[in-house]
Amino acid sequence: MDSKALSVPLAILTLMLFLANNSTTSAQNIKTNSALKDLKWLSGQWERTNNKPGRNGHERWLMKSANELDGVGVTMKGSDTLFIEKLKIIAVDSGIYYVADVAENKKPVPFKLTSATSSAFVFENSLHDFPKRIEYLRESEKLHVVVSGNGKAIDYFFSKR
Repeated sequence: MDSKALSVPLAILTLMLFLANNSTTSAQNIKTNSALKDLKWLSGQWERTNNKPGRNGHERWLMKSANELDGVGVTMKGSDTLFIEKLKIIAVDSGIYYVADVAENKKPVPFKLTSATSSAFVFENSLHDFPKRIEYLRESEKLHVVVSGNGKAIDYFFSKR
């Protein structure tokens, strides 16, 4: 068999592999974008209801694009800002991630979506010190967030404003 005869089947095989790989990626993107769309209910301002005395806090989420929800968490004591957390939920080829950017960490920390329903979702990162798991549970206009790991859990309760 000459090299021209061999190169045509090789070219067809390469094209088939390319198309198969792209269709898998497209199917994954559709699934990921659909799942992110299911989290759109988080958009808006959520006021924390279980603050320590003299403090107040909130989380604010905005659907930035079909692939991204941007958020910020703030804790205040009077007019002083005690804590700011930049948050992001982003869809990429490998899945959906909750990314938390806080001053205590050198870099933003990603948590991968491990389960989701129409009213709850869970993100996990077993390699992070704390938390290892972040869970959002919605009941109507109420939100319960649990951050946990290493045998410890912290509950945050919010009402939608």
